[in-house]
Amino acid sequence: MDPHSPSYIDLRSDTKTKPTPEMLQAMMTAELGDDMNGEDPTVNRLEELICEMLDKEAAVFACSGTQSNQMGLRSHCLPGDELLIHELGHIAMFEGGAPAILSGVSCRTLTGDKGMLTLDTLRGKIRSNDQHLCQTRLLCVENTTNAGGGHYYPLNQLTQICDWAHENGLKTHMDGARVFNATVAAGYSIKEICAPIDTISICFSKGLGCPMGSVLVGSKEEITKARRSRKVFGGALRQAGIVAAACVYALENNIERLQEDHDNARFLAEQLASIEGLSIDPSETETNLVFFDVDPEIGNAMQLSKALHDKGVGIGAMGQTRLRACTHLDINREQIEQIPAVIKDVLNTGVENYQGLETGPYARG
Repeated sequence: MDPHSPSYIDLRSDTKTKPTPEMLQAMMTAELGDDMNGEDPTVNRLEELICEMLDKEAAVFACSGTQSNQMGLRSHCLPGDELLIHELGHIAMFEGGAPAILSGVSCRTLTGDKGMLTLDTLRGKIRSNDQHLCQTRLLCVENTTNAGGGHYYPLNQLTQICDWAHENGLKTHMDGARVFNATVAAGYSIKEICAPIDTISICFSKGLGCPMGSVLVGSKEEITKARRSRKVFGGALRQAGIVAAACVYALENNIERLQEDHDNARFLAEQLASIEGLSIDPSETETNLVFFDVDPEIGNAMQLSKALHDKGVGIGAMGQTRLRACTHLDINREQIEQIPAVIKDVLNTGVENYQGLETGPYARG
């Protein structure tokens, strides 16, 4: 089925959201200027607002979460340095090798439950100051975790590992693409969660519902470096207030409503748990990401994903048997209630006819 069809239920990502009429109105009436010269009043307002919310010194608007992440890395690292990150972290998995390509930085990937790092995982991982070795410079965390299952860091765990990093001379960066999902689900404030972090990347084009845009927040020194990186990476922005206005609207109106997405995700997880051939623990659904597995005797994840697509439901494959559904502001409870019947129908019909398809991030071999 065409994903643009009004009846298509698109749970492939929260990036599928469309601006609401109110958000579009804010964009159309935005006051504009030249952002590269610091003259776009709407961008300036956004950067000031996010600094106030996070209790940080400075911010810079960016085109995407990948761009703002890479701007953050470059503000901390030199070519030949390495960063520490969970093996499922977005920066290591889904940004096209950008740390190496753009900044000459390597990713040292580590294990950890639910996509999160712990002190036990990190201890002993900082390389000695030896000419044969790259320098360990940065600790990267992701909150909420994406491929790790949509989980949020407990505040004490996050504080512990960031304190450890700083005590050992490392800087810290958070891929906070869905950090407001974390605050809503965990009940801690955005200031609390960002206090131990040097730079934070926040994406507006996911659950917050904007058509594009991200922001990097940190100290004045770090953001000055990041602005230069934004230019080098091709992110020079002019009348960016058209987009920044949507981000301001989202910060002022769309944060608390993320709880609705979380409730819909948990409801969906509970429904999927009753379907024979699927495996899921609903208690593991903490935010708006629902991960489940299909019995390999039925077929692989991509086969099921394609079969569901043909029936008007978009759910993405994340591995050989693993799939991910993502709730967002364009999906309501009535639509969620339709999904179990569609999945049952597809499983009863069979997915074996969908052959020769790759199976997500780990498709080959």
